[in-house]
Amino acid sequence: MENKEDLLSLRHKTVVITGASSGVGRAAAEAFAKEGCFLILAARGKEALEETVALCNSFGANAIAVPTDVSEYKEVEHLAEKALETTGSIDIWVNNAGVMATGKYEDTPVEVIDQVIKTNLLGYMHGARSVMPIFRRQHYGVLINNISIGGWMPAPYGAAYSASKYGIRGMVECLQGEVSDEADIHVVALYPSIQRSTGNMHSAKYSGLDFKIPPTAADPKKLAEAMVEMAKRPRKSKFTDWSSLLMKTAYSIFPKAVINTTSAGLRLMMNDDRTTDTDGNILTPSKYPMRIYGETIVPVPSKDTKILLAGVLATAALYFFTKSRN
Repeated sequence: MENKEDLLSLRHKTVVITGASSGVGRAAAEAFAKEGCFLILAARGKEALEETVALCNSFGANAIAVPTDVSEYKEVEHLAEKALETTGSIDIWVNNAGVMATGKYEDTPVEVIDQVIKTNLLGYMHGARSVMPIFRRQHYGVLINNISIGGWMPAPYGAAYSASKYGIRGMVECLQGEVSDEADIHVVALYPSIQRSTGNMHSAKYSGLDFKIPPTAADPKKLAEAMVEMAKRPRKSKFTDWSSLLMKTAYSIFPKAVINTTSAGLRLMMNDDRTTDTDGNILTPSKYPMRIYGETIVPVPSKDTKILLAGVLATAALYFFTKSRN
C-alpha cells in the first residue's frame, strides 16, 4: 500500500495529463515537471504537444508525448497502456482536456454540440474508465478532474458546455463513492472560475458573439498549483479561487438573477455580423497561439493596481453597508 507521506513528494511519480498542449494543461505539465515527475502528455495536436514536452524537459523532468483524442475511448486506453509500458505504473491522472462553444443553442451546429459532449464528458469518462482499473490493481492513485465552476452553475449561451460539466460532476461524485473502500485511491474535483488561458481564444463562437476574457480572470498557473496540491494531499473537492466560490454562492442564492443578468450581458455583445463565427478547436486541434496565457479585453493590472482596486471595492462596500444600516 502506498504510504501517505510518500505522496507529499512527487519526484519520479508518473503523471498523465490530457489537454496538455496549451492553456491550463500546459501550465499543469510545467508545475508537475518542477516537482520532478515523469510526464505522459496527451492532446490532439502533435506539434504543440512536443513543445510542452520540451518545456517540461527544460526543467529536468522526463516527459513524452502521446497524441490522443480523448473523445475516442480506444485512444485513451492506448494512452494508459503507453504510460504503463513506459514507467510501470500511473500515480496521478489529470482529466483536463476540454472545449467550449458559446452562442445561441439554435445557432450552434449539431456536430459541434455532439463533439463538446464527446470531448468534455465522454473524454473524462474515458480517462476514468482507463485508469481506475489500474488504480484498483495498485491500491493507490489520484484521479484529478478539472471540472470548472460550470459544474455548479450554467455558462450562459453555453448549453452543451454546461451539460458536459454538470455531467462530469455527477460522474466524479459517483466514483468517489465507489472508491470509498480504498483508502489510497482518490477522485478529486476542481472547480475553477474562468481562466486567463488560451481556452477562450480557441473556443467556438456563434450568433455574432465575439469576446475576450476580463483581466481579472484567474491565473492558470494557480490552478496548476492546485492540481499539484491535490496530488500531494488529495481531498474530494476544491474551489481553486475566490471568484469560483463567490459565483457558486451567488447562483445558489439568486439563480434566476445571475443567469438572466449574465445572459443579458452576452446578448449585448452579439451582432448581425456572423463573420466572427468560428468552430474553434471543437472539430480540429487548436491552432496558434499555443501557450499558457490568452488575450484579455484590457491588459492585466499589476499587483499594486489589484490591491488598490480591492481597497476601493472594500471601501465602497463598507460605505453602502453602513448607509443601509442608518
